[in-house]
Amino acid sequence: MKRCSLGRQKIAIEKISKKSHLQVTFSKRRAGLFKKASELCTLCGVEIAIIVFSPAGKAFSFGHPEVGSVLKRFLARNPLGSISCQFIQADRNANVRELNVKLIHALNQLEAEKKRGEALNRMRKSSQSMCWWEAPVDELGLQELEQLRYALEDLKKNVAKEIDRVLGTTTSLPFLAGNSFRL
Repeated sequence: MKRCSLGRQKIAIEKISKKSHLQVTFSKRRAGLFKKASELCTLCGVEIAIIVFSPAGKAFSFGHPEVGSVLKRFLARNPLGSISCQFIQADRNANVRELNVKLIHALNQLEAEKKRGEALNRMRKSSQSMCWWEAPVDELGLQELEQLRYALEDLKKNVAKEIDRVLGTTTSLPFLAGNSFRL
């Protein structure tokens, strides 16, 4: 049965007629637009202000360092700003760079810890397979329970043989005889 979703297919760029679809698309695209604007600010050190209105007429804005300061600068047609503003902006940029370095370091640590956790999980699983008799019986499936039963029967036979060999007798002890208990 083939799925009937659009997935990652290209859609025609035209006005969406259904209001519910229009609102959902606006919300998703707005978040993407603001994310790209944030990346542009971080990567290039630009100041940006974006104001968008939803289909319902509600205003949403994004600004770096903030919408008000960018708009004031734009309306005053002052490309450089005052000297004090430049120092403030330089300090903000230094703080942003420092925070970005910390973020990258934290993300690298997170990735290393994830790899370490995966390695520990693999080690735990391999050690559990070596100590199969310690596994909780109520968590085992039918096939695993049957394997456990056969392993215990083999162990019982080997213990009986070892006892016979150590004692030098040919008869088994009563508690180890044949089918004295059933697994």
